[in-house]
Amino acid sequence: MSLFSQNDETPWTELGAGSRRRVLIHLPELMQVEFGFDEGAVGALHSHPHIQVSYVAEGRFEVTIGDQKQIVSAGGSFIVPADTEHGVLALEVGRLVDVFTPRRDDFL
Repeated sequence: MSLFSQNDETPWTELGAGSRRRVLIHLPELMQVEFGFDEGAVGALHSHPHIQVSYVAEGRFEVTIGDQKQIVSAGGSFIVPADTEHGVLALEVGRLVDVFTPRRDDFL
């Protein structure tokens, strides 16, 4: 179990269509993941049983959570309850830092 994560230790996984992710650090109960998006890239609508909180580290995103839609810019955050459909559209080059509970084993 690592209690620290350094920038050069975490490789990116290309997801296609202008998006990528890297798992920064995790325990079974919690996981932090960084996502990178090119302008116009889409994080397609989906849902999962995990609670997710996201911080916009860079850029602007159109965020859809359930039936709500809002533009969230760098410095803003949003939370996604478990089993709620959600997705993003990158309005410019951007990065999201997501935290999931419990850990997303499908990302490992």
